[in-house]
Amino acid sequence: MADKPTAVIAEPAAPLRERAPIVSKPPTARSQALLPFIAAAVLLAAWQILAQVFSLPIYIAPTPMQVARTLVSELPTLMRNFVPTALESLVGFVVGNTIAIVVAVVFVHSRRLEAALYPIAVFVNTIPILAKAPILVLIFGLGMTSKVVIAAFICFFPTLANMVRGLTSVNPQSLELMRVLSASKAEVFWKLRVPSSLPFLFSALKIASTTSVLGAIVGEWIGADLGLGALIIEATHNFRSPLLYATVFVASGWAVVFFAVVSFAERRIVTWKQGEAS
Repeated sequence: MADKPTAVIAEPAAPLRERAPIVSKPPTARSQALLPFIAAAVLLAAWQILAQVFSLPIYIAPTPMQVARTLVSELPTLMRNFVPTALESLVGFVVGNTIAIVVAVVFVHSRRLEAALYPIAVFVNTIPILAKAPILVLIFGLGMTSKVVIAAFICFFPTLANMVRGLTSVNPQSLELMRVLSASKAEVFWKLRVPSSLPFLFSALKIASTTSVLGAIVGEWIGADLGLGALIIEATHNFRSPLLYATVFVASGWAVVFFAVVSFAERRIVTWKQGEAS
């Protein structure tokens, strides 16, 4: 008797392994910090090469090496003009932002004043700074006061707008909870509105840190014997392009340092996520 054929049960084939998607690693903090310096070095090298290849006249586009030599040789002149500009921008930054914060607090507690005065603030902000600067110089004179006022003006409105928005961007549920707990207006302001407004405030302060330098320089363009703005005008009229570029570099460097200081303060003070404050 022949054996019956036995059925062979095939085992299911093992599933093909899916190839894991290739995910690029995020840059480390050190490499991310080096990227701007690498990009700047590449741009400076390209500038140096192009200036030499096309034989550009020094009074039109000096090479980075010529600007660097001017930075060293004219360092006393640059520092003598840097001090008043730095002081004007710093004082204007403090004055303009302080007034903007106070006005924003008043607006939040008085909607009638906000409705009456906020459009006027918008209108004044629409006037170009080059149009406001001569008027302010005529009012406050050619001294340091006019430059501080111009720097304060240019810082005022962005901080006002951001601070008003920050103080009013409180989570309604959190606000209702504070009312249920019978919190006073002062407690609501300091424990709820102020933490909610800090991210908005620092966003404005970072903008103001650079625009305050611009305001001080514009004021010096209108009328000043000392300062980076006055030195820019002098170097331009005398076709001293290396000194002009060096002065612009010093002004930009101060604005970058100012911005970095404000950003550092933000990281130290605002240690929570924006959504957590509300």
